[in-house]
Amino acid sequence: MEDNKVLNYIKDVLETMPEGWLTTTTHRLDIYNEELAKTQFLEQFEDLFKKNNSEISALSELPTAYDYIRLGHPLSSVLEWTLAKLHHLKGENIIAFDSKTIPVLAVLRKNLFDQKKTQILYTGELPAQFDAEIIREVYGYSFELKQVQNVNDVSSFEGSTVFISDHEKTSTIELNPNIDFYVQNYAHLGSILMVNGEKNESYIAEIQHVRRRETIAMTPANCHYALKSLTENKVIEPINTNALESDKSSVVDSINKVTGTTSKALVASSGLSIQYAIMMGLIDDAQSNHPGKGIKFIVPPNCYGGTNDQARRVAACLDNVDIVDLPVDGDNDMVQSIEKVLTKIADEDAVPYIIAEIPTNPRVEVPDLQALKTALSKERKTTKGTKAIDPVFILDQTFCPNVHFLGEGEILSTVRTISFASGSKFPSGGLVTAGYCVGNQLTDALIEKIELHLDLCDNEATAYQYEVLAKQLPSMNQRIIDAYKNTREFVNFIHEVLPAAKINFVSEALAEHGFTPSVFSLDLPTKGDTDEEREAYKRALNLKLINLMITEIPNESKFCVSYGQLKGCYWTIPATSTQGTTKEGDKDYIVRASLSGNMDLELHKKVFTDFVNSI
Repeated sequence: MEDNKVLNYIKDVLETMPEGWLTTTTHRLDIYNEELAKTQFLEQFEDLFKKNNSEISALSELPTAYDYIRLGHPLSSVLEWTLAKLHHLKGENIIAFDSKTIPVLAVLRKNLFDQKKTQILYTGELPAQFDAEIIREVYGYSFELKQVQNVNDVSSFEGSTVFISDHEKTSTIELNPNIDFYVQNYAHLGSILMVNGEKNESYIAEIQHVRRRETIAMTPANCHYALKSLTENKVIEPINTNALESDKSSVVDSINKVTGTTSKALVASSGLSIQYAIMMGLIDDAQSNHPGKGIKFIVPPNCYGGTNDQARRVAACLDNVDIVDLPVDGDNDMVQSIEKVLTKIADEDAVPYIIAEIPTNPRVEVPDLQALKTALSKERKTTKGTKAIDPVFILDQTFCPNVHFLGEGEILSTVRTISFASGSKFPSGGLVTAGYCVGNQLTDALIEKIELHLDLCDNEATAYQYEVLAKQLPSMNQRIIDAYKNTREFVNFIHEVLPAAKINFVSEALAEHGFTPSVFSLDLPTKGDTDEEREAYKRALNLKLINLMITEIPNESKFCVSYGQLKGCYWTIPATSTQGTTKEGDKDYIVRASLSGNMDLELHKKVFTDFVNSI
């Protein structure tokens, strides 16, 4: 009876839900409480269920669920809640993944640190992507693999038991107390991880963090499909492979054209998914070609929090991998920092991998590219006098994906360089999260390794993500031009009306060389007798500006993290959003604005003038 009530309610919700549940990829920070994100959403959703209220007005007022898309979103939360209800589990015990492999890796990661044994059971065949040898050797995880005939025959085990199974439709199962984690794979939709028993609830936060950093939640479109399969008792239909291959071909061609490259382009479910494949692929390559040597990932300490956190999470799992800080912003020069760090790593005869953003985030700085090339190309010696291993430069060019770094004759064509970008920004206009990477001609072998790990982690872009990118990528360069024009005009206007503010943006000279981002950061003028008073005043002023903009221009100005959106203007404070996991001393308490080519610029100027007059 209760199960029917749940399923009937979900049917109604699917009919009336807000459009944004399927299409939004970024979240409004003004209605988002990170500590209460999923619990707050589910508590209020539960109240609506008890009242049998599925009105769109009520659903629209629900608070943000997780951080939209990557860690979770309304539809993944609803899917998880529904399955939890039907299995008499807590909502947080069900975790929906886009990947079929990563949920298993998430359990293995925690057990690595807990020094706990894991057995992985399966009926039939293991997922094609699951390469046990590589998972043991490259990821550092240990486990036993065992095929079983019947799930009911599983006996107790001194450690964690993970049971993997394939399902042709979303449905309920009978839980076996001897199985700790169920990983249910659903064709092209992704997977559902079920955490069984109170003793395993300590895993939940760690598993969710893996989903946040190394993959994504099951996508909104696929969660929607999974819920319809559940409520209608329908088998999951196969995807249209002809359409998918056509979209893939179009996307790869567009990426090669945009980046000026000819190497194979790889497309993942998110920017962090492609970065994870890059990191693990490079580690694999280093273990093969430089066995026994230390691996150093060189990362700016104040870069995007996801990059920073993921790099450190990877290093924490492997004894021979370390993180080296690379100061790049403000008083620090990227080239000088690289020179210093590479010299030290050469002395140690280690393998250097550099992850850096150009332009930098959030201060939008571009290094001297010729000097950068020289520093990266320089032949160095170890303390023993042997030739040091040359670096691989991993370039995050999300802010300027149109700049040609890698093609023949370009500035980084003679240095081993891999470029990647978050597809949730300009490539898709904010419509999907997919990310991509390409390399120059010196990195073909590395790209093969990266592709291997992208496949192993089952983190390739979904059919829908390819479809959206195929539609959006051809117009990307024009959207970048239009957005830059608005941004340059707004920056010049702020210089006029608030000359005391420090604005971080590219120079006209850099723009002429193709660096035309549509994001800038704003260090507002402050006052006070002490450093503490001045900092407190500035932080309050940051929020005053953002709140004025989003209140006066609610249809266009949003308190959001993203960039490259199709319309409107996004505002954020990096220290409290994109730098969430960055060390406190490296955070930037400044305003960052991201403009599009489709917005009422004159209205934004007027509201900004009102702000200036108010201070």
